[in-house]
Amino acid sequence: SNALAVAEWLGERPEVGRVLHPALPSDAGHALWRRDFKGASGLFGFTLKGVDAADRARFIDALMHFGIGYSWGGYESLVVTADPATLRTAVPWNDPDPLLRLSVGLEDVGDLIADLEQALGAA
Repeated sequence: SNALAVAEWLGERPEVGRVLHPALPSDAGHALWRRDFKGASGLFGFTLKGVDAADRARFIDALMHFGIGYSWGGYESLVVTADPATLRTAVPWNDPDPLLRLSVGLEDVGDLIADLEQALGAA
């Protein structure tokens, strides 16, 4: 799928701390995902390693193929910030790197990856 290809690509980037996508073997929930699911959605998160909120904003502002907003099941690719440290109560969020959530749509995966690559350079 497009989302898995984007997630795998992000996982190989030195600018990315971690990718939170259950279909990736590196994800903490991968074993549960394999046991209980047959597929995955286009929604996943990733952290930008060693940057601050301003760098994260520059990354988002540089994106051309990702709109800003939440997905209601549409076909377009979207990005939003996420700050789970302020929202989580059951398990604390201890990652110091800023988190982004992508909803990968139906655009050409090569175009999406090229867009993410140029935005990583802007951050």
